[in-house]
Amino acid sequence: MTILTNTDRAYDKALRKIVTRSRTQGAGVEKSVRTILKAVERGGDRAVLRYTKKFDRLALKLDHMRVTPEEIKEAYYHIRKDEGDSLRYAAERVRQFHERQRTKTWMYQEQNATLGQMVTPLDAVGVYVPGGKAVYPSSVLMCAIPAKVAGVRRIVMCTPTPKGEINPYLLVAADIAGVDEIYRVGGVQAIGAMAFGTKTIAKVDKIVGPGNIFVATAKRLLYGTVGIDMVAGPSELLVVADDDAKPAHVAADLLCEAEHDEDAQVYLVTTSASLAKEVVRLIQVQLKGLQREKIAAKSIARHFAAFVVPTMDEAIEVANAIAPEHLTLSVDRPFDYLEQVRHAGALFLGRYTPPAVADYVAGPNHVLPTGATARFFSPLSVNDYVKVSNIVHYTKEELTKAKDHIVRLAHIEGFDAHAKSAQSRFA
Repeated sequence: MTILTNTDRAYDKALRKIVTRSRTQGAGVEKSVRTILKAVERGGDRAVLRYTKKFDRLALKLDHMRVTPEEIKEAYYHIRKDEGDSLRYAAERVRQFHERQRTKTWMYQEQNATLGQMVTPLDAVGVYVPGGKAVYPSSVLMCAIPAKVAGVRRIVMCTPTPKGEINPYLLVAADIAGVDEIYRVGGVQAIGAMAFGTKTIAKVDKIVGPGNIFVATAKRLLYGTVGIDMVAGPSELLVVADDDAKPAHVAADLLCEAEHDEDAQVYLVTTSASLAKEVVRLIQVQLKGLQREKIAAKSIARHFAAFVVPTMDEAIEVANAIAPEHLTLSVDRPFDYLEQVRHAGALFLGRYTPPAVADYVAGPNHVLPTGATARFFSPLSVNDYVKVSNIVHYTKEELTKAKDHIVRLAHIEGFDAHAKSAQSRFA
């Protein structure tokens, strides 16, 4: 685990490597994804079933692809009542937050013109839920509830089921969130099925949700055929800590993110060299006995770095350069630094805001931009599930005033039919 001060020769190189990180993939990944997508586009359900058997080792029958209402009801008997209560608590928090994001159609009058925008929900959205190293009912809530709030008519969920059965927590979360259709297919073939449509899985307008590098590549390649939320990479957390931060809290937060995936990336920027050393020591102590110890240990070994800087202002600048998915400000008076932060997917402010509170129950969405894309992407929101149409209405009087300007601009661009379309109203 590396600790670097801003006077070390390796400091700039190490920081630059993080700043320029990206989720690269070999040519083999994209080639494989294209092959599967083409097969699904041409073969529909047959191709989906073939690749499900190949990758999940599941000989799925056509009439068993969709989860039945009875299976969803049965799932409630496989979780504890208090677990269901926690899922409902989280769902209500997510719903309340996203209700505040709703926008409505708006118009205004400008003399004899009416201008505005019409806001309408998408007809159908596909939610992809991973089913590999961990189970993510929280992601089901985060992806489906904003769609429901936005007014999406049809919400489809796809998740891989290598053993044939979907985890009951996912089914209960989907039911609470208002998912309309659930299919036990995953991977690239699920993304292709939702994008192109098959006889069993009707086409959707947009696909959201996390996934591995194959799923992320499929979403990227299908952008334009369908909308997508973002191309997400491994989880990230950067903690900015001042001299008074509690090393045990910082170490725990870093491990909280590291246990997601071997490629999860966690960083510390601090004004205290002694704190950095103690955090490094405590990471090793707290690793012992974690349920996902091996995964977290690999993440820390591969990607952890600590940077020691002289001032908090410089620490914030380092954070802006990295543009992390999650940014924790474990500092006194964190709101004093809020306006200095320009690039972060989500901010966790103060000593008592562990990442877990935002992952589960705070309410803001935890589907966030990674790989420095927080510079230009935003968290998943209700706005991802609506589209906007411009509204323009001119009276004859208003067109009279604008006609000569339209004609001149049309001639500048060489489009005389544009000019004549305005002039024809006065012929």
